[in-house]
Amino acid sequence: MHPQNHCRPNNRRSGHVTPKLDGLHCLDGQTDSTRALLTAWAAACGSLKPATIFVPQGKYLVKQAHFKGKCKNRAIAFKIDGTLIAPSDYNVIGNSKNWIMFQGVDGVSIHGGILDGQGTTLWSCKASGKNCPSGATTLGFSNSNNIAITGLTSLNSQMFHIVFNGCKNVKLQAVRVFASGKSPNTDGIHVQLSSDISILNSKISTGDDCISIGPGTTNLWIQNMACGPGHGVSIGSLGKDFQEAGVQNVTVRSVIFRNTQNGVRIKTWGRPSTGFVKNVLFQHATMINVQNPIVIDQNYCPYNKNCPGQVSGVTISDVTYQDIHGSSATRVAMKFDCSKRNPCRGITLEDVHLTYKNQPAAQASCANAAGTTSGIIQPTSCL
Repeated sequence: MHPQNHCRPNNRRSGHVTPKLDGLHCLDGQTDSTRALLTAWAAACGSLKPATIFVPQGKYLVKQAHFKGKCKNRAIAFKIDGTLIAPSDYNVIGNSKNWIMFQGVDGVSIHGGILDGQGTTLWSCKASGKNCPSGATTLGFSNSNNIAITGLTSLNSQMFHIVFNGCKNVKLQAVRVFASGKSPNTDGIHVQLSSDISILNSKISTGDDCISIGPGTTNLWIQNMACGPGHGVSIGSLGKDFQEAGVQNVTVRSVIFRNTQNGVRIKTWGRPSTGFVKNVLFQHATMINVQNPIVIDQNYCPYNKNCPGQVSGVTISDVTYQDIHGSSATRVAMKFDCSKRNPCRGITLEDVHLTYKNQPAAQASCANAAGTTSGIIQPTSCL
């Protein structure tokens, strides 16, 4: 079958408008399919009825694609059976911040598909010390509501893989993120200034945080995750700006951390800020050879610039660690390094059992932290 004929989707979908992706060239991954995708979006966005954009099997080269709302309907589905591939020359999108971006949309869903950011050459450029582009986020959502992503795979992003900024009511399920453990700034999923977000049944292997939680995140639920390699699940870094929205009502449940730099982490800059973290539950976590299984670091000061000698203004309260178990790759398995000006309070440890190299010799370290314990606590609590 001729590739161009093969690439045309079936438009017979009852009750839905299915924009035709004429111009998509599959299988080769070299012909620019950006315009076809944007044309299909324009048709779907302008439809008064729910619409489905279907991407068949094959490989499609896509340059920067920006999908904007407001649309006339609130039900646009991307059904992706194929792979969207970023340009192999990282300079094409490397300074654009985003490769695939949704802005101001409502009711968009993505089902299946692979997004290949082809970031390996940019990582090598950065490792060489050359002057390189900062890189593009693979998939971004800005000021968007009622988003659902199921079964999507993101490979080798230049920078962050998936980002939500200013969004509400988002559900991710069965998402897969893969990048080298040595890839720089390739956070799996980043959330900020967003509320009512759930991330479920997913696997993230990357060179930075599996999930990073930025300022202004409220009502975030993370459950049934595999993380590693990577830097763990991190709230922060927070407090970079003096005026900053807080983080609250975060649940991280049933996560397996394997060969990660951190497990569950809260990180804030060591300088003044109006930010805060409160009402956080880390529950049922398994640590396998994790360097810092439990860590609060309120003295973050990269390159010792703009913060030496200062203390964090971010207040941390009501953080619970419940049923955290496994092995630490370092002797200090539990570290609470909190702010002198705003000590951590309301830390609760319940049934924490962490070993060091499978020996019961792990240690805990505390500074400016107060809380309570119950059940078996190993290493012995320093609160």
